[in-house]
Amino acid sequence: MTFAAFVSQNRVCAGRTALAAMLCLVWIGCGETYRPVATPIIPTPPNPGFTHLAVVLSGNGTNNPGASTTIDVSGDTAISQAAVGLAPSYAFLLSNSRVYVTNSLDDTVSVFSPTTPTPVNTISLPKGSTPVFATTTDTNSVYVANAGNNTVSVISINSNVVSNTVAVGVKPVALAELPNGDKVYVANAGGGVAGSVDSINVIDGSVNPPIAASPAAPWSSPVAVVARSDNARVYVLDQGSGYVTAIDTSSGTSTDTVIGWAQVGAGADFIRYDSALNRLYVTNPSGQALSILDASGVTFSSQSVLGVISFAAGSAACPNGCAPLSVAVLPDGSQAYVASAAVSGGVVTARVTVIQTATLALKTTIPLTTAPQSCAAGSPSELYTAASADGTRVYVGNCDAGNTAIVQTSTATVVTNLPAPFSSALPSTLRISAATQNGSDTTYAYILVSGPALRIGMTVVVQNMGNSANNGTFTITALGTGTFTVVNGFGVTAAGQSGVGSGLTPQNPVFVVAGP
Repeated sequence: MTFAAFVSQNRVCAGRTALAAMLCLVWIGCGETYRPVATPIIPTPPNPGFTHLAVVLSGNGTNNPGASTTIDVSGDTAISQAAVGLAPSYAFLLSNSRVYVTNSLDDTVSVFSPTTPTPVNTISLPKGSTPVFATTTDTNSVYVANAGNNTVSVISINSNVVSNTVAVGVKPVALAELPNGDKVYVANAGGGVAGSVDSINVIDGSVNPPIAASPAAPWSSPVAVVARSDNARVYVLDQGSGYVTAIDTSSGTSTDTVIGWAQVGAGADFIRYDSALNRLYVTNPSGQALSILDASGVTFSSQSVLGVISFAAGSAACPNGCAPLSVAVLPDGSQAYVASAAVSGGVVTARVTVIQTATLALKTTIPLTTAPQSCAAGSPSELYTAASADGTRVYVGNCDAGNTAIVQTSTATVVTNLPAPFSSALPSTLRISAATQNGSDTTYAYILVSGPALRIGMTVVVQNMGNSANNGTFTITALGTGTFTVVNGFGVTAAGQSGVGSGLTPQNPVFVVAGP
């Protein structure tokens, strides 16, 4: 810290001259000791966004590049955006310094800095690879699961080139590397054949024999795998059989053994490991349930199920019934945020349910949006969640609404819905006939002339209204029959208008990851 110091020294009054007399007047506190007075000059603080951040992937149809948006945790704002490939599916954030994005439709991996997104390095994989997942815990390589050609690509962190390609089982869709970096486990979903689970030795890239499942819980379609923080267990979620299977990885040899399993219901397709409490959170959209399992023990069985929270009609978590899709857990393990969706008449109502993990009691429900369905229903990518490293925010990538909800955890409220980048879709063309002002909101009556239907969170440009205060660029906050509402504190009620509007369609957020 820099200081500007003004120091007065000891003075003794002695006045024989006019100058001395004047000095006695100036230094009124004659004979006293004057202490230093320091005025601190505060340096410019570092940008907190570079300390805690989140990255959101959004899709842009099948023929246009998607995007990555970096969010400043402390500022609740987008600080950068990067163009990625076709149909981005997963992002891995390497120590807040580099992002690896798998682009499933153009067989590439995009690599860039989350805070300075240009240039974007593109790593090309063999045609038909269909990369869908990326991870690492070591400092040398990033591992990419290629569901299209049954391989795992090993990418050198230093050079950003593929250093090895490892053949695994049919349709690898998820990976987990042990924290110590010894092995990478591969969940192979299968396709026409039963799935399987493999492990790769990091030291030489060799593949161990497929891990044998228990006859009581055979592999059907493993879709997710997570590693325990002590390196001793790996847990595999099988969507087809509905089992979570525990694998003992502590032997230090090529042979890993299944040591237990627990039923969570067929159709379960998302698992979150909480290292703070050593728990597993599993969502089952078809079964409308969230299962919480204890992963701390030596054994693993049905007794490991700590509780099952229903999201079916009539439940406290979702009275009208909805499908839980993903879970984010705060870093201290104290609360779980469950994103769920209810679909009715082509409209998706999204919400977040907050669970107190100590008691598994419902704390509150946070409404998100109601929007026309535009994404695949029942998939984690429809409402993907992540918690910030400091525990102050939870992010929900809302695919159907085209935005990312930022939830403040201290108040359990939505701070803002951050719009996704604009898509390449043709805009919605509107004819506007009237405006009604209510407080700070303006509601417009309109007819859709062409293009996609309006949806909450869409940006709309209004022009040619009789009163210029009704013109402008706004974000749609509500929809009615033939009406849309925006925040516009200067709007004026007016009928018989001949205004026009253009609705700009946002991209569809499909994945969120928060940095350390």
